[in-house]
Amino acid sequence: MILLFTDFGVHDPYVGQIHTVLTEQAPGTPVIDLCHHIPGFDIKAGAYLLAALTDQMPHDAVCLGIVDPGVGGRREAIMVRADGRWFVGPDNGLLAMVMRRAREVAAYRIDWRPVALSDSFHGRDLFAPVAAMLARGTLPPSTADHPAMDAPGWPDDWGAVIYIDHYGNAISGLRASAIDVESVIEVGGMTIRYARTFSEAPPGRPFWYANSLGLLEIAMNQDNAARRLDLRPGDAVGIAS
Repeated sequence: MILLFTDFGVHDPYVGQIHTVLTEQAPGTPVIDLCHHIPGFDIKAGAYLLAALTDQMPHDAVCLGIVDPGVGGRREAIMVRADGRWFVGPDNGLLAMVMRRAREVAAYRIDWRPVALSDSFHGRDLFAPVAAMLARGTLPPSTADHPAMDAPGWPDDWGAVIYIDHYGNAISGLRASAIDVESVIEVGGMTIRYARTFSEAPPGRPFWYANSLGLLEIAMNQDNAARRLDLRPGDAVGIAS
């Protein structure tokens, strides 16, 4: 299984080109569109969301992760083996939280290059072929151990909005297990309280809850919390003093 995690969106031709390469080079392998709406160019938001999604991935899955504003520049191409799963992508911090939270991890620089490599679409020309190789059970012909970027300035939990879904629910980079349900959360200039789920919250009142990924999420029952609170990715989320 190959899982795709990008900031490409679904209305442009990029995801389709990735699928085309994977279908040709790893025939019969299921390809799952995990998420293509990471905030554009936002490596940090992608890193925290990808780490939260990792436990849902089957063992031996290959995740192709691409949020790559530095494509064509000096950043390395890497593949990471983390708790039995492969991750392929740029060494720009996108895989940093996956690596930090893994129990067993190893990183490798990808030195192999295809005959045709565009300057601006390594997702299609480099990362997708490597993901296809790993899905077939083979390694690229040229790799080297590599101390991949750990993003040392990033906290283990990030008090910020990292993703807003089409309902207007705002997912944070905070793992909810570390936050007491009595805590009052401050976001968007407002303080909001906990509810276990949507049906327990009065319509029109924002609340926070532990979402299905284990992250703190801000929501409203049958309403758009992000629009009502004027929230955007990167906005601070914290415990009110």
